Amino acid sequence: MSVFSYKKKFSIFLTWVLFILITTLLASCGSKSFYKYNGPQVTRIDVFKSKRILIVYHNDKVIKKYPIDLGFDPKGPKRIEGDGKTPEGKYIINVHNPNSAFYLSLGVSYPNTKDRAYAKLLGKPPGGEIFIHGQPNNERKKKGSDWTAGCIALKNRHIKQLYSMVENGTQIYIHP
Repeated sequence: MSVFSYKKKFSIFLTWVLFILITTLLASCGSKSFYKYNGPQVTRIDVFKSKRILIVYHNDKVIKKYPIDLGFDPKGPKRIEGDGKTPEGKYIINVHNPNSAFYLSLGVSYPNTKDRAYAKLLGKPPGGEIFIHGQPNNERKKKGSDWTAGCIALKNRHIKQLYSMVENGTQIYIHP
């Protein structure tokens, strides 16, 4: 066998080793969500602010219930940016964010048309960036109750499940 043949075989071997190494590294850099959900499709989420509960449904059948925390001034609907209130109304889940400042987050499509119109009447911006999320990253101690700026907060183990269960486009109804 010639030296060229050995170099070619060695080059092919190194290519495979690099491929396996890169594939392994990329797989380890994935989402924080390792929970695999194999249940029925989530068709709706209801949030009951006064009861501090989030309920996940497949059609009319309850799949899961989670305790929640809300904005720092939770009574009443969100009207303007910075009011500390959690919105009320019909929205959709519009984004999955594995890299948020909180442990996983699901975007809520606030503000809707009605929210924008009301804020405009007040001459104020409606705000935005409303999410369902876990606890802040890099904080060991759990936050107290109703600590967000208007988001819906869950325990990390609960958002990990919910994040895997819910698809973008899922309807979410936030009730008083």
